[in-house]
Amino acid sequence: MSTFRFGLIGCGRIAPNHARNIKELEQSELKAVCDLAPEKAEKYSRTYGGEVYTDYRKVLDRPDIDIISIATSSGCHAEIGIAAAEAGKHVIVEKPMALSLHDADRLIAACAQSHVYLGVCHQNRYNQVVQKLRQALETGRFGKLTHATAVIRWYRDQHYFEQDSWHGTWAQDGGVLMNQSIHNIDLLQWMMGQVTGIYGKITTRQRQIEVEDLGLGMLTFKSGAQGMIEASSTVYPRNLEETLNIFGETGTVILGGPSINKIEAWRFADGLDNEVEVLTSCGETPPNIYGFGHRTFYERFMKAIESGTEFDIPGTEGRKALEIILGIYHSSMSGQPVELPLKEKAFPLPELMKGYKG
Repeated sequence: MSTFRFGLIGCGRIAPNHARNIKELEQSELKAVCDLAPEKAEKYSRTYGGEVYTDYRKVLDRPDIDIISIATSSGCHAEIGIAAAEAGKHVIVEKPMALSLHDADRLIAACAQSHVYLGVCHQNRYNQVVQKLRQALETGRFGKLTHATAVIRWYRDQHYFEQDSWHGTWAQDGGVLMNQSIHNIDLLQWMMGQVTGIYGKITTRQRQIEVEDLGLGMLTFKSGAQGMIEASSTVYPRNLEETLNIFGETGTVILGGPSINKIEAWRFADGLDNEVEVLTSCGETPPNIYGFGHRTFYERFMKAIESGTEFDIPGTEGRKALEIILGIYHSSMSGQPVELPLKEKAFPLPELMKGYKG
């Protein structure tokens, strides 16, 4: 069994889910932690191990590091990922993988040219109930799919956006769609297939931020099925729900819980005698909204490298939810529906959203 040596870039809110699993898994070792704020990196070093850095380029220069995990502000993901690939490191990047399709494609190309692996952290795909739903779709239990919805009704107060300089900005973050709802949007398209058309609307109703705190999208899938996205970060007074709903002619499934980890409804025309018992054992109770999926993500990423097989969630998969969100932004700014694939890929997010009034 190979041992993989990691460098962690970014020591913020999501980083413990990376550092903890790197430390705990048998195949991995954390060799370096990096953050612009040295006190953050030092804290992580004391807890999880690794030498402290404030310049990610010095981490990339280390020949003893195999994999770079990127958990910085979103606007830096592509830049650091490309540099890591050019340094010959495999790349794990938090969602979103980039803030434009142009940068996403550059990151994918850089990893391909350097023959390194790229994994995008859409870890909720590994939830037990999500896997069960995917299996039901693949075996045709829904019959003809009619429609699906992805809903996130969460709460982020003004302090959340003021705790650092990048949250709530177009240059480094994006709004509730790009930050909070992207996991659910990824699951929606993973279950329903290619999106061909979008009509979207975003607005900023409560927070004093550049970006949207409410996003809505109507989707048309290649199959002809319809979809809806509702994303809010101002549902008082705390997180209310995150749900994924799939409807077909012979099946209905609703997944909920804090991180799409529970079955709320499971109804099929071909219901099996022991199905309730099987599904009852499927539920998980994660300690927070991030769920348990990072551990499986890391296990499977290292296994793919070791065996030379394709990883489950490469850059081409991570790109799909990003394109849907950018499609909603394009539609909201123009007031018109848009077709996918998007033709305009090079716009930096601040340029795309120039003139947005909320």
